Amino acid sequence: MSGRSETLTIPQSRPGVRLDTYLRSIYQAVSRGAIQRLIEEGHIRVNGQNTKPTYSPRAGDVIDVHWPEARPARAEPEDIPLDVLYEDKDLLVLNKPPGIVVHPAAGNEAHTLVNALLHHCRGQLSGIGGVARPGIVHRLDKDTSGCLLVAKTDAAHQALATQFAERAIEKKYLAIVCGEVPRDHGEIRAAIARHPGHRKRMAVRDDGGREAHTGYRTLERLGQATLVQILLHTGRTHQIRVHFQHLGFPVFGDAVYGKKQTTRVSEWSGFTPGRQLLHSHTVLFAHPVSRKRVQIEAPWPADFQEALEALRRRSLAV
Repeated sequence: MSGRSETLTIPQSRPGVRLDTYLRSIYQAVSRGAIQRLIEEGHIRVNGQNTKPTYSPRAGDVIDVHWPEARPARAEPEDIPLDVLYEDKDLLVLNKPPGIVVHPAAGNEAHTLVNALLHHCRGQLSGIGGVARPGIVHRLDKDTSGCLLVAKTDAAHQALATQFAERAIEKKYLAIVCGEVPRDHGEIRAAIARHPGHRKRMAVRDDGGREAHTGYRTLERLGQATLVQILLHTGRTHQIRVHFQHLGFPVFGDAVYGKKQTTRVSEWSGFTPGRQLLHSHTVLFAHPVSRKRVQIEAPWPADFQEALEALRRRSLAV
């Protein structure tokens, strides 16, 4: 059986904790669904026996984990130009342009960053979970630009995923938000969950939401808009967009969370953005092999700069 194997011994019983959940806490770069599939296919065994994802590990259990040879990804390689900010044999950091989807999905099966990376990396891909794919350990929304961190090897993928889980990777964003933010800096702590009435949207929810923490600093007030620097402490879906909508200052250009406010700022400034003006400006992490600190910055995109210039002109004219 090709691939690689490892063995774990359970130090103490885990009543009420499923095997798939326990393994997910150890192998944080692997999705729970992938772990369940490996258990069901017999690649993960307990005390030499096949088991179920619902099994509760007991003290002394020996878990054999076999990572099968990565099978080819379904996505096809495409020769799409990439703006590479940093690259070595273990990882790369991309400057993602706005308007491109990261992963293939229904309606976006081609022309994604994954298609581009399959061509760029040419076989040097993370295969965690048994599927050859670029090790994208975090995501950016389709219309968010900037730094995107990609692992090339399983070891780098696992190490970077652990840093994300432990909140050891620093991610700073720049955003232009609607309205004049009164405070020079602040913290937003508000749990986020699926919107009860719109399944493709997220919302601040007290009932069942996941912890979400965003810090921000005001950089420039621009009349009816504000330039802010944002530090993400957690990484929930649409976190920045939802948190600033919750504050009453949605991201300029956000058609989902700030359509009315964007229309108002556009009419005032004469500038209509083609997407939410949110940019992943800086990522700071420990290199998964050398452990040296690496800081990468993505330059301001053109539409972001155009918006700033238009807002500055309008605010000076008032």
